[in-house]
Amino acid sequence: MKKMRLLVALAGSAGDESLQKLMDGNKRYVEGKIAGKDIGPSKRMELGKGQQPFAIVVTCSDSRIPPEILFDQGIGDIFVIRVAGNVVDPIALGSIEYAAEHLQSPLLFILGHTKCGAVKATLEAEKEPEGNIGAIVKKIAPAAEAAKKKGGTEDEMLETAIHENIKNVYADIMKRSTIVSHLAREGTLKIVAGEYDIEKGTVRLIDLPKTGESHPAH
Repeated sequence: MKKMRLLVALAGSAGDESLQKLMDGNKRYVEGKIAGKDIGPSKRMELGKGQQPFAIVVTCSDSRIPPEILFDQGIGDIFVIRVAGNVVDPIALGSIEYAAEHLQSPLLFILGHTKCGAVKATLEAEKEPEGNIGAIVKKIAPAAEAAKKKGGTEDEMLETAIHENIKNVYADIMKRSTIVSHLAREGTLKIVAGEYDIEKGTVRLIDLPKTGESHPAH
């Protein structure tokens, strides 16, 4: 029992340290003090033997938010899952599970961003979108509905929808992945969320519902 508690404590510490690495990297990025990263032959040879990313980042496919750059990290440092609107489907969930369980990454960061085109399009949608885009819109729709219900200016509703979508993604992950929810509850995987400001370059953490607290998953 003591050994188990020690392992959980160490894992929790690793998650905190990983989060600090990301936030420190973002601070360097914002200040224009990017750290020199080894991307040469020796680093590639080293990574050829295996990978140990210290964080998993689920974020949007938007070309303005490359995680490795905005968090100032190098190759092999973070395991990234990107899809428009930073939503998750079974394939994305499987990718998260692989990194969390098999690569033992101690941190999962769900990252939304300001001026998200996918969220904006969902807010403005008046009819069923064509093609597979509809699958993305369906995932984001509950957040858009919540934002419209809350009201406000267009910008305020967009910001509300972005935050609601991030929380819904978290709820979706916890509901649909027994592996992730188990790792989170036992304390070996830290889960956080944030919003990247595409103009300022800053990443701001946002509160997530506590484990067991209700938030609709779709």
